[in-house]
Amino acid sequence: MSIQIIDYRPPKIAQVFLLAAALLHWATPLNEPLLYSNPMLAAILGVVAFSIMMWAWCLFRKHEIAICPTARTDGLIMSGIYGLSRNPMYLGVIGMLLAIAIYVGTFPFYFACLAYFIVINFIF
Repeated sequence: MSIQIIDYRPPKIAQVFLLAAALLHWATPLNEPLLYSNPMLAAILGVVAFSIMMWAWCLFRKHEIAICPTARTDGLIMSGIYGLSRNPMYLGVIGMLLAIAIYVGTFPFYFACLAYFIVINFIF
């Protein structure tokens, strides 16, 4: 039996990309801030992204809908944040990864954010 990426939940995938970025950041010469770095903007973006993700999570709990992306769904939420975005939880995770990239300012963290987006967009 082979294990595929779809067998893992998106937050775990984000953690793997974040860990890989951290290892590349500290183990290679890529640890100089080559790209944009702004701690204040990163903090604001991180709080907003986390709030979006938690708002969506609370709506799932309120409507008693399974959160796992591969689970069978019993309904569709179209109110709240879901009136603005089809996947606000993924948007929140991408926002938090981008906030970390903006805070650190190195290529591996920006690449982790992009890689997570690609995986979520084309696999989930």
